[in-house]
Amino acid sequence: MNEERLIDLESKITLLEDLTEELNKTVYQQQQKIERLEAICASLARHIEALEEAGNGGMPANERPPHY
Repeated sequence: MNEERLIDLESKITLLEDLTEELNKTVYQQQQKIERLEAICASLARHIEALEEAGNGGMPANERPPHY
């Protein structure tokens, strides 16, 4: 194998290693965001359930008020 080809391969390997590291960082950051969003969704779901359990003054959400 000639020297120029070896240098070219080493350069490509280095580039691929850098790209892999960058992609790993991106995937890690996306996973963190997904976990935060899941926690927010779970909190909102609990809040909605609590509101439903507490009731809405005895009136269903889609029912018109009596003055209509």
